[in-house]
Amino acid sequence: MLRTKSGPAVAIIALLCSVSTALAQMPTQPTLERGSGGDIVNYSQIHGPVIGRDGMVASQSAPATDVGVEILRQGGNAVDATVAVAFAEAVTLPRAGNIGGGGYMVIHMAAKDGKPAQTITINYYGKAPRATTPDLLVGPDGKFDRSKSMTFLNVSVPGTVAGMWEAHRRYGSLPWKKLVEPAIRLAEQGYRLSDGEAEATAGRREVMIKDPGAAKAFFKPDGSAHKAGDIFKQPDLGWSLRQVAARGRDGFYKGVLAQKMVDGIRAGGGIVDSQDFADYDVEVMEPIWGSYRGLNIAYMPPTSSGATLAELMNLIEYYPMKQYGWGSSQSLHVLSEAMKIAGSDRRLIGGLPNWKTPAKGIASKSYAAERVKLISLTGSLTEATLPDGNPYPHESVDTTHYSVADKYGNAVSNTYTLTASYGAHVVPPGTGVLLNNSLGNFNWGSKDPAKEANWPAPGKRLGSTITPLIVFRSGKPWLVTGSPGGGYIISAMAQVLVNTIDHGLNIAEAAERPRIHQSSANDPLELEEGFSPDLVPLLEAKGHKVRLSDTMGSTQSIMIEGEKFLGAADTRRPDALARGVR
Repeated sequence: MLRTKSGPAVAIIALLCSVSTALAQMPTQPTLERGSGGDIVNYSQIHGPVIGRDGMVASQSAPATDVGVEILRQGGNAVDATVAVAFAEAVTLPRAGNIGGGGYMVIHMAAKDGKPAQTITINYYGKAPRATTPDLLVGPDGKFDRSKSMTFLNVSVPGTVAGMWEAHRRYGSLPWKKLVEPAIRLAEQGYRLSDGEAEATAGRREVMIKDPGAAKAFFKPDGSAHKAGDIFKQPDLGWSLRQVAARGRDGFYKGVLAQKMVDGIRAGGGIVDSQDFADYDVEVMEPIWGSYRGLNIAYMPPTSSGATLAELMNLIEYYPMKQYGWGSSQSLHVLSEAMKIAGSDRRLIGGLPNWKTPAKGIASKSYAAERVKLISLTGSLTEATLPDGNPYPHESVDTTHYSVADKYGNAVSNTYTLTASYGAHVVPPGTGVLLNNSLGNFNWGSKDPAKEANWPAPGKRLGSTITPLIVFRSGKPWLVTGSPGGGYIISAMAQVLVNTIDHGLNIAEAAERPRIHQSSANDPLELEEGFSPDLVPLLEAKGHKVRLSDTMGSTQSIMIEGEKFLGAADTRRPDALARGVR
């Protein structure tokens, strides 16, 4: 409870009065006459989406998008294309696309052949090895030892292949092998490096060259980096993909490839063993269902941060964002304050086996009704004035996202990651598989692990800020979206939803508008380039500490309107592409 010199009860009453008065006196944006811009046909928004029909893929890798689109053209459904894109990005987007990492997937399958429509989620994020101990990644100072981050010691059990296998087992329509073949061709025959990919890998040379497996897989025999325009081949990764194509899930978690992976990890000082690989399993769950302005949203359950995003949207829903106007100091203030509260409640999100997140409570409208009382339209919350919430009574890090929708009414929102860009920067010799550094996602060195939701434990699934989602209109997918960006994912997703639903922006315009981010209550409010500098003193007057930021996230989105698929590949990162089947 908030405590002041006047006592907690007086403080709450004053806060309620403040909110009530502020809501009654909300500023509005003046309605200005709109000019034509000199066009015969008027276009009110600067950015326009890619328009397609019969389905669409939006991803961060143009070659992978092309792979997914071709699968749709061959009659595959959204799940088929999702599997194909995942394996293609493992080749063409090695800093984030992977078979050595994990992620989260939201799937909607339309009603068919008398079967009702179904929406599920698949959690295939990494799990802690059996030999995990509380001090595994802790340094002499009792905190996370960053020198262990880019090593085999920081590797969790990868989940990507198991996640794709489970999705295909349930809903795939084309043969598994056919979906992996495009990635095999890209790995063995090579693909032409873009400027973005060549520069990204060259920029990590100093770290990656230390590992013999990574040096062989990603650099020339003399140790130099490949250049833009080079044909980049990955024969070892091609061999690994052939094992997966031939034997499915077992081709990765059992047999010769699994043994090579384990041998390489153990030789490099890691703790993952053959039993960890064989025992890996995914979690198939119902989504966390929420709503915003009357539109139903399927969020990803924990250990993803969908519940946090749901709470954030529930808080924002109390305010007339459209009336405030996009980019106004009042709208940015509300976003920032809501982000502080939702961010504070993330402390409760952790993975099993030794913690049950109160996800439904965090995502509930009734909990938001309590927490929204903390927001003032004239002042800014600090850690001293932001008390811990209790959602239990209401119970009933480089990453890439891609979205797929097909002509049958199915849609998939998928985000997967190696955690850091290029993960642990290590490759088991002979596999070509970059491994994650996801164990660092646990809260290492806690003084009170009994109260720590994200405390490391053997077999525990790791948590993440990843939040893929699907928004429904009239019972059908309307917006399929997600983003990479580590701690910036939740705020980026909230702004895409506000931009499309409140401000009525098309999906491309919604993706391209500048973003803000607020983490803890005492951290600065970060603004991307593009906001007016005149906003800074207005926000500072409300108590915000403001600083500029580099780009936040990279949403890959599809909006579905009738027979049209409207795609937006966020330009914040290079080489992204949205493309329709036709």
